[in-house]
Amino acid sequence: MITFLAGGTGTPKLLAGADDVFPPSETTVVANTGDDVELGGLLVCPDVDTCLFQAGEILDTDTWWGIDGDTAETHEYVRTLSERAGLDGGPRYLPDERQTAGRDLADWRRFSAVGEFMYIGDRDRAIHVTRTSLLDERHTLTEATRILGDALGVDREILPMSDDSVASIVHTPDGPMHFQEFWVARDGEPTVDSVEFRGAEDAAATDAVLDALSAPVVIGPSNPITSIGPMTAIDDIAAALDETPVVAVSPFVEDQVFSGPAAKLMAAEGYDPSTAGVAAAYPFVDGFVLDEADGTDLDRPTVRTDTTLDTDEDAARVARAVREALEVVA
Repeated sequence: MITFLAGGTGTPKLLAGADDVFPPSETTVVANTGDDVELGGLLVCPDVDTCLFQAGEILDTDTWWGIDGDTAETHEYVRTLSERAGLDGGPRYLPDERQTAGRDLADWRRFSAVGEFMYIGDRDRAIHVTRTSLLDERHTLTEATRILGDALGVDREILPMSDDSVASIVHTPDGPMHFQEFWVARDGEPTVDSVEFRGAEDAAATDAVLDALSAPVVIGPSNPITSIGPMTAIDDIAAALDETPVVAVSPFVEDQVFSGPAAKLMAAEGYDPSTAGVAAAYPFVDGFVLDEADGTDLDRPTVRTDTTLDTDEDAARVARAVREALEVVA
């Protein structure tokens, strides 16, 4: 058995071509939930859903977000109503007293659907309606994710990192904002002072996650701060990673990041935005897969290949390099 940690699109892209190397029946994915938001009363779990949709073969792989071919009539009409009513667009947080009151869905990350700033398709929204209703019925997030996986025909175990709320909060000169506001609504443009994983100190991994982390672990080319950081901020996840073989694929080629805000966020947290900085951020990682053009000299076993993930064939090649690295460190 092998367990993958997933945040953003790096690990799903790797898994898209990895079935022959890591059969779905022998893999588990633990997904970041620090990016989750409650939007208009519905719990949206972007990283969990990207894994579910990829494994269920319905993911829009042009955007790596949402369901392929989805319509968005509800999303567009919500925005139309807001405009007609003269309501301010953009992210609209619920009042402070509502952030931790009411249903136990998504503390510190509650937004109004007025001015809906995340693009949510109609079938995608049905996923969120079903998930939220299952939570209202007293299912845990882990149970709701398994139910959705069964409904989508997913043959890989996908687990949220915790059933407790953890919110990735980006602190900027203009004040704190949830990661989704920073990245989706503001295109990652605000200056970043620091990143907080609110609630992580009180959150716990589920027994299912801890069991999964007893197997060798793979981290795809993910953002170390907001994709993997919320997981390692949970004490029992960090402890588990210290005790099991871990291989990570760098999201950088030396100091060039493949995509996303990893460089900006790493610099804000005191890490060099580079492969060397990734290694510093991952002291628990036993071996790395680096791009063949990356000359970074690390103090841990390293396997090199072309780490581009544009096609399923690319993903299969990187997956084989990951397996080679695991054989060295396991």
